[in-house]
Amino acid sequence: MSLLHSQILGTGKPLLILHGFLGMSDNWRTMGKLWAAHFEVHLIDLRNHGRSFHSNAFSYTHMAEDLTAYCQHHQLVNAIILGHSMGGKLAMHFATNQTVKVERLIIVDIAPKDYPTHHDHFLEGLMDLHTHTPESRGEANQRLSRFVSDEGTRLFLLKNLYRTGDGFALRVNVPVLKSKIGEVMISSIANYDGPTLFLAGAHSNYILPDDHAHIAQFFPQSCIKTIPKAGHWLHIENPVAFAAEVDDFLGIR
Repeated sequence: MSLLHSQILGTGKPLLILHGFLGMSDNWRTMGKLWAAHFEVHLIDLRNHGRSFHSNAFSYTHMAEDLTAYCQHHQLVNAIILGHSMGGKLAMHFATNQTVKVERLIIVDIAPKDYPTHHDHFLEGLMDLHTHTPESRGEANQRLSRFVSDEGTRLFLLKNLYRTGDGFALRVNVPVLKSKIGEVMISSIANYDGPTLFLAGAHSNYILPDDHAHIAQFFPQSCIKTIPKAGHWLHIENPVAFAAEVDDFLGIR
């Protein structure tokens, strides 16, 4: 089995950070540097994302197997796992299986439930860049703007663009992710009785008040906190409040 690519910062108890759909480990580098003063932070690229391997197989079961192999390779035990969005569902799935002991969980703006598919325009825009390679970042941004109007979201997606000997390419495996989008939106396996922090964006609709009882049923030691002035990308939109809640949960003073 191929090993997941990662960036490892600091020393101490392992803190694994799992990015969201169409993201990569680089999205969490700023936060990772903060927590590296207290933990051995593993910023991980999941399969078909970032600098990790591409595969036609893509599901939470496959990603959990990758994470198990990663922990075994690095001899990680009693890890803390933080997952954002898709990474949060993977964290739930992984902790539920307990193949490797998980000490506590931080789930960022996602609930243990199904979601309707809503990334179609992102994937269509990235498929356009994948099929017809742009000659510059400016051209890529202009073309992607036909599919994604929000500039911040475009900049997030364009982090996947990198220069090759022939021009530009995308790190994310767009064809497979486009075909497997249903695997991302389903509810992953979730039933974990360890300490769990759910963080919701005040301007996000990923965790709704109606979800709180459902979360408590499957995560009996959980608490839910809301980050003000933030949508789905809490760690970017309000990094100070986000880091403060995580630090408090992890006992960082």
